Amino acid sequence: MTFTRASSGSGESQMPNESTLWREPQRHVYCEEDEHRAALARLDSQWQVAPIPDDLTSIRYPAVVLAKSLSVFSAALPSAIAANRLRLILLLDAEGKLPKAASGIPVFAFLMLPVDPTRLGGLIESAFDHLEFSRRQVGLEQELLRARWEIDQLNEIGVALSSERDRGALLQLILRKCREITQSDAGSLYLVEEDERGDRRLRFSVTQNDSIQFPYREWVLPIDPTSLAGYVALTGEEISLDDVYDIPASLPFRFNPSLDEESGYRCRSILVVPMKAPHGDITGVVQLINCKRARDLRVDRRTANDVVVPFPDQCRPMLRSLVSQAAVALDNNRLYQNIESLFEGFVRASVVAIEARDPTTSGHSFRVADLTMGLAAAVDRADTPPFRDIRFGRTAMKEIRYASLLHDFGKVGVREEVLVKAKKLYPGQLDLIRQRFAYVRKSLEQAQSERKFAYLLEQGREAFLLRQSEFERELEAQLRELDEFLAWIVRWNEPTVLRAGNFDRLAQLAARQFSDANGLRQPLLTAHEVKLLSIDRGSLDDQERLQIQAHVNYTQNFLRQIPWTKDIKNVPEIASAHHEKLNGTGYPRNLAAAEIPFQSKMMAISDIFDALSATDRPYKRAVPWERALDILDDEAQRGMIDGELLRLFREAEIYRLATHPRANRSGFQS
Repeated sequence: MTFTRASSGSGESQMPNESTLWREPQRHVYCEEDEHRAALARLDSQWQVAPIPDDLTSIRYPAVVLAKSLSVFSAALPSAIAANRLRLILLLDAEGKLPKAASGIPVFAFLMLPVDPTRLGGLIESAFDHLEFSRRQVGLEQELLRARWEIDQLNEIGVALSSERDRGALLQLILRKCREITQSDAGSLYLVEEDERGDRRLRFSVTQNDSIQFPYREWVLPIDPTSLAGYVALTGEEISLDDVYDIPASLPFRFNPSLDEESGYRCRSILVVPMKAPHGDITGVVQLINCKRARDLRVDRRTANDVVVPFPDQCRPMLRSLVSQAAVALDNNRLYQNIESLFEGFVRASVVAIEARDPTTSGHSFRVADLTMGLAAAVDRADTPPFRDIRFGRTAMKEIRYASLLHDFGKVGVREEVLVKAKKLYPGQLDLIRQRFAYVRKSLEQAQSERKFAYLLEQGREAFLLRQSEFERELEAQLRELDEFLAWIVRWNEPTVLRAGNFDRLAQLAARQFSDANGLRQPLLTAHEVKLLSIDRGSLDDQERLQIQAHVNYTQNFLRQIPWTKDIKNVPEIASAHHEKLNGTGYPRNLAAAEIPFQSKMMAISDIFDALSATDRPYKRAVPWERALDILDDEAQRGMIDGELLRLFREAEIYRLATHPRANRSGFQS
């Protein structure tokens, strides 16, 4: 059901439409000669016979003109004929000579003098029939052109709706197109949603107005018959009102005039239509306000009566088609958002899984994403070389973000004991050394006790008492040396730089032996333990470092298994190149500068900065961000990272994104 309420007492006059024109009973025949007018007046016809007017543009009704001298006509004759306001019958004398003034003027018929009234009457009827046919043909051609325009518009709108991924931009596009095809001054779009209890309600989501600007905020209203939008959402019926201030009392809904009162605007005609999804559910409501006579006119209290007209019925079919497409587009957008949210959840779970395997780097992936996104935004804003021509769109930024979040994804393929190794020795290895030293300690104590007991038996009590303190000092010296050895091992186990002199001491310790329970001689430190303690920098030996570096290959291989969409298909390559160096010394592929993706160059700076400044690494102390930037400067000077990007990293103070508390900048909570 559609409500249509015409405004009463407006005094407005509207141009008659085509059907109204042809219901007009007056048909005019204009004659140059009095005798011809007299002859036509005697015929039984509905014509009104009159002299030819001086101004042909004053002819408002279908007319036929009889003339034998074109000199009486103005230059308006050709345009009047072309506009299908009249048809010309030219009367010729016996010589049949055509006046020079007739050149180039379309003449409907020629008639020789003297005139036969009956034949003339039939010719005039034919002229009127031709005039009506021509006007109807023009009308049909105009309808055809409009139909083609509407089809083209709907096709263009369909393409635009299907290609827009941003929900906010999509809503703006839907409302703008609805206003364009209806020539509306303003409009609003409401979306159906569910609250916490599952009750349906309308959210005021988008508004547009060509005449005024006012503060916009989202708000909700119930789906009930008291409001225009609520009624349409509840019933699925359209509402068309010529004047919203003249709603019949019998109808349940009312217009809220608060906007008009606050802004000085004047809502008059209104058209409210439901948006129905393919499954039939109403997903939203489009409310169009003030259909205008011309698109560029503006509406206020003073001009509303002259500018605003009722919404024509002709616009409804196209509007219904548009909102139907819009409902499908919104439904597709919702599905797209759900898929994207599902993938976001997968990415988040992946990052959480990575950091669960390596708790010592908790938050690293999120911080690298924050830093890289911040640096990319700074590059995007730059208007000077070398970044002036580099721009990242929305999808490119999303690609950078995913690559940054997943840059360490391959760590799931690295042995956990290597991944979390904080010291040179594994925890179990140091425990075994401690147990070995405890065994040696007990062995020394037992050996000394046996020696003292044997001496007591051989030499007697007095001799033993004289040497007892000597025996105790010997044992204390042995135990003290053993404790010092263990303390050195614990100290060497830290992932610090090992000085050259310490290697000599370690070699001395490696040469020490003890007797096991079977009496066999065993080294105090095994060859593997000595090798690990001999690591001169960090906590990993060469083999373990290769295993860690292999995580980049794992990252690329794992991420390639994901069917990335075309717009973010480079995530595996970007993520796997963040350890490459501009001078070709990076890993895993030793890429040259030109071969490294620009996004990876940004990520490399972010990754190194966070590794240096992070406070959550138990195997190293965090350095102040100033010192971290100095270290990055050194790497840039050595040709390892991009110096221009590092300069922008400094100048735009991107590093502060990692030093400030996170505010979900990368899209997730760490």
